[in-house]
Amino acid sequence: MNSLSASVAKPSLFSSFVAITKARLAISVVFSTVAGFLLGVEEWNAGCWVTILLLATGGYCMVGASNVFNQVIEKDLDALMDRTKSRPLPSGMISKQTALILGFVLTLVGLVILYIINPKTAMFGAISIFMYVSLYTPLKTVTPLSVFVGAFPGAIPFMLGWVAATGHFGIEAGTLFIIQFFWQFPHFWAIGWFLYEDYEKAGFYMLPTGKRDKKTALQTILYTFWTIAASLIPVFGFTGRLHLSVVAAVIVALLGFWMLFYAVKLYKEMDAKAARKLMIVSVSYISLLQIIYVIDKFIH
Repeated sequence: MNSLSASVAKPSLFSSFVAITKARLAISVVFSTVAGFLLGVEEWNAGCWVTILLLATGGYCMVGASNVFNQVIEKDLDALMDRTKSRPLPSGMISKQTALILGFVLTLVGLVILYIINPKTAMFGAISIFMYVSLYTPLKTVTPLSVFVGAFPGAIPFMLGWVAATGHFGIEAGTLFIIQFFWQFPHFWAIGWFLYEDYEKAGFYMLPTGKRDKKTALQTILYTFWTIAASLIPVFGFTGRLHLSVVAAVIVALLGFWMLFYAVKLYKEMDAKAARKLMIVSVSYISLLQIIYVIDKFIH
């Protein structure tokens, strides 16, 4: 009976892989990348399906590798926090050596796959993993500016899809980058707010002032404004092949004001419940925005 319960309790190889690569996060990043590809592709053909498959696989490998290296570096800190202490490394499910090997394998496989698409896609993938692991991760315990640094690799996926489709970085890819760059501030500050006590245990600085105060809440509102503004740039016709119709722009603006409503609500209520709600709305915002952009392109 004891051996049976032990075997049941032992996690499978697949579930350990899902946990250490943070599959849900990785899939959401792949979603952004595919959306960027759909926006960038000029003429749809059978080869596009192959590229999407390569992009999704290579993208998952790169994000998964970033998450693996992040957890290797933060193993001891993860053990201090309630939400992370059951992760594969601090819980002993996976050894540090095994995780490192997995991280390097995923990096190599991801870079090769992205290079097959085109060299620029692989280059931006490499920049993303380098900034996330070597800059953002160690800075989290040093300065609140870690969120600013982390916003750079975090903004690459949406733009990466366009580069995969076109082979070059221009005003269109830059606009997609800027949208996701600004969006990350209200998103991550909302997370930093409602997980403040947990982050404090590990000494992570995730809020701009280091505290849950009015200044942090005000900056969250300001960056939500910037996110809305950046999201509407393509409607003015200054962004090359990246277009947005007036109807789509109105819908995106309404989504933006929905997110802004909860940013203002956080400023008024100053509690974890409001911050959690803003985080959920922010995730809905970026996902719906990407869907609207893609639908708008294919119906116009």
